[in-house]
Amino acid sequence: MNRPTPAPAAEQDARIDGPLWWLCGVLVLGAVTTLLDGTIVNVAIDALTHELDAPLDSIQWSVTGYLLALSLVVPLAGWAMERFGAKRVWLAAQFLFLAGSVLSGLAWSVESLVFFRVIQGLGGGMVMPMAQAMLARAAGPARLGRVMAVVSVPAMLAPIVGPVIGGFFVDQLNWRWIFFINIPIGLAAIVLAWIKLPADRPQADHRLDVRGLLLLSPGLALLLYGLAEAGSGGFTDAGSLPWTLAGAALLTGFAVHALRTSGTPLIDLRLFADRGYSAAVVAQFTLNAAVFGAMFLLPLYFQLDRGATVLEAGLMLAPQGVGYVIAMAVVGKATDKLGAGPLALTGVLITLLGTLPFALLDNGTSEALLAAAMVARGIGVGVVTLPSLAAAYRSLAPAAMPRASSAMNIFQRLGGSVGTAAVAVVLQNGPTDGKASGAPLSEAFGTSFWWVFGFTAVTLLPALLLPRTVPAPAKPLADAPAAA
Repeated sequence: MNRPTPAPAAEQDARIDGPLWWLCGVLVLGAVTTLLDGTIVNVAIDALTHELDAPLDSIQWSVTGYLLALSLVVPLAGWAMERFGAKRVWLAAQFLFLAGSVLSGLAWSVESLVFFRVIQGLGGGMVMPMAQAMLARAAGPARLGRVMAVVSVPAMLAPIVGPVIGGFFVDQLNWRWIFFINIPIGLAAIVLAWIKLPADRPQADHRLDVRGLLLLSPGLALLLYGLAEAGSGGFTDAGSLPWTLAGAALLTGFAVHALRTSGTPLIDLRLFADRGYSAAVVAQFTLNAAVFGAMFLLPLYFQLDRGATVLEAGLMLAPQGVGYVIAMAVVGKATDKLGAGPLALTGVLITLLGTLPFALLDNGTSEALLAAAMVARGIGVGVVTLPSLAAAYRSLAPAAMPRASSAMNIFQRLGGSVGTAAVAVVLQNGPTDGKASGAPLSEAFGTSFWWVFGFTAVTLLPALLLPRTVPAPAKPLADAPAAA
């Protein structure tokens, strides 16, 4: 009887084994709802104003409060993993997010909804950075590309799928179901995590950087709030500028503290001395500016210029998700074999190509061309995102993963906020009233999309600095550090 020839040792070491697949599946399941809730509520804003009998500016805080709560706890994720153990903190974060979801679905007033959404955000903010750190530790360099392809799926699809799901629930059921849908998914994630996540040993000697926390978390929240306000009034508006400057001042103070302290800062800025990590962080910042800037513009364009309903506009974003799934299917393994640099550069060029039709919009632009362009954008963004995330962690020691992941998530959120605020200001100041200005509405959106094109083009610079070498084989999960 012929026996199959065993694979070379290096190839065996690079395989994703059963325990690692379980780890990927559990962590992604837990991240899905936390990321969807950043966008799914947006389409329910109008319904909430009527159901809760509250003005728009009050209802908007159900979105803003959630995002600010996320930003407050992200810096704590790395320290909490080290101090209390990854499994314990991840389960606690999931319980808190699930409790906030149930309470939000039961909210009886706008004040109660905003408060319960903050509870949601405090739990949800730790989930994604912890997932990245745990998987980076467990996978090792040779498998990191494929693993990051899995864990980044909810992050990239949430802005696309969220409005579709939210539109369906609001139209067909009730706004409360945009929160209740989290219950079965969250419970499944908690049960599976309890069974499948490996236990790890807390490190009681890791002290909290209190001064860093008092500078970083409020600074990040104020800066993000100022950028959000800039989208409606401009960067120099009185409602934006003071908050933005205050946030920037606190973050500058944290940078000085982190570089001078003799202890372990909340976010270790010395990690940026690693070229691969710093290039990946900058690439994620500029790419997220392009992605979230476009995701702000696209639904508005389809509704205002093409006359689509909320649900139709959400469905029109589906081709971008299709493109991302195509990228995910091939680029994870390619990253492990070819290195991050060549793939990321290719992805930026594809994204630029997919953005160009939107920058050149006019009244005659066909929907078929736009759909094809969105598929290209989805492929391009995936081909940049996955290699750059893998490159960020490959050269770092396992002990650095938690704080490195927190820093990465902070810059991703900042990039998305900067991109959204920039295109919102450009769109607001453009000829959005075709009858008053004589200019077609598509021209205003085209001008805004040139900024998306610019953010994407800037991503070429950090992509050039990403590693071009193929990583060494990884050890099996059983030999990985216990904190995975």
